[in-house]
Amino acid sequence: MDLAALRAEYARGGLEEADLADDPITMFRRWLAEAAGSGLHEPNAMVVATADETGRPSSRMVLLKGLDQRGFAFFTNVASRKGEELAGNPRCSLLFPWHPLERQVRVDGTAEPLSRADVAAYFATRPRGSQLGAWASHQSRVVSGRRELTDAFEAAEARYPGDVPVPDEWGGYVVAPEVVEFWQGRPGRMHDRLVYRRAADRDAWQVVRLAP
Repeated sequence: MDLAALRAEYARGGLEEADLADDPITMFRRWLAEAAGSGLHEPNAMVVATADETGRPSSRMVLLKGLDQRGFAFFTNVASRKGEELAGNPRCSLLFPWHPLERQVRVDGTAEPLSRADVAAYFATRPRGSQLGAWASHQSRVVSGRRELTDAFEAAEARYPGDVPVPDEWGGYVVAPEVVEFWQGRPGRMHDRLVYRRAADRDAWQVVRLAP
């Protein structure tokens, strides 16, 4: 495979300043609705990039499960690698890679733990299998093999024949945005990059255009 020869031309549309909403959350909702309406598989999938206290980065895919004026919410095992890194360095970055639409959205911000009430409310909506899996899997920890996970799941199933409580190590975060970039592909790699940056007074947003 000739990786250097792999390329595609972007020509689905453009993004002008006049197209933007007044704030990035409203704009994101608009693009998310368009991504969902296009039939895109898991339009709420996003890359979460974190770094430890030494600056060593890591990234993984998770699902966006909440969005309001506070920011972008997701749920996870807080004892996982990302949870430990966010505990030491709450600054993180999100990326929504909507390739079929020739779009990306990038969010830089700070992750804040969600309340236990928020966590419990979301946990109650999860399928039973996912609830049991949260008890069976101590995310990011080394296991001896698949059998260990299967045994842990079966043990959780036997322990909780009815309602499944929220594990202590399971929680969530809301990422309060500081910078939100909307990226639209253009022919000749002259892409549109329009960026909201939070103003000094925290209640307003400034918009700039970046060179592609």
